[in-house]
Amino acid sequence: MIALGCDHAGYEYKLEIIKYLEARNIEYKDCGTYSLSSCDYPIFAYSTAMSVKTGECEKGIVICGTGIGVSIVANKVPGIRCALCGDVFSAKATRMHNDANMLALGSRVIGKGLMFEIVGAFLDTEYEGGRHKKRLDMIADIEQKR
Repeated sequence: MIALGCDHAGYEYKLEIIKYLEARNIEYKDCGTYSLSSCDYPIFAYSTAMSVKTGECEKGIVICGTGIGVSIVANKVPGIRCALCGDVFSAKATRMHNDANMLALGSRVIGKGLMFEIVGAFLDTEYEGGRHKKRLDMIADIEQKR
């Protein structure tokens, strides 16, 4: 299951991602927001990240105007590796090398066509493991020092 969260700036993109997931028969959890009314992105980015952290959802996608704010919030949750991606190469690389479990998108930065390509790459690319595991272990050690 994929957790989805956004603020008002990301709301329309979230609706498009929902259609995309439904067309691919991928289950999702909608963590809000639920309208175009102005709201605070930390509430929804945190809720989405917690759905991934607890294991309720396998991965998460968060969206705001730039993707920066929601990625910062998500990455405050231990165990979350949220990558802000504006291109397909980065979406694939962050899955292969970083085992990113969350994707952040900026609705005011990328077009909808590119958004679909990035989401597809993120969802369809597997983690390579191997030499990359050492680095993920280092990240986990840093989280423990908090």
